[in-house]
Amino acid sequence: MNSSAKNPKSAVPCPCIRHCCLDQEDICLGCFRSLEEILNWSQSTDSEKRKVLRLCEQRRAAKKF
Repeated sequence: MNSSAKNPKSAVPCPCIRHCCLDQEDICLGCFRSLEEILNWSQSTDSEKRKVLRLCEQRRAAKKF
């Protein structure tokens, strides 16, 4: 089953900003998703995506540049 069949029209937009650079913990410094979250995004439900976005906000707030 392809991702469009499972989740044809997601209400949750992808947070990718095309500034991909993983830190030492495999967290993207552009969108703050983990590598696993990035790889699983297209197969995730909207509920799972919203959870990932909350985690991204927490990571962004905690990140010291």
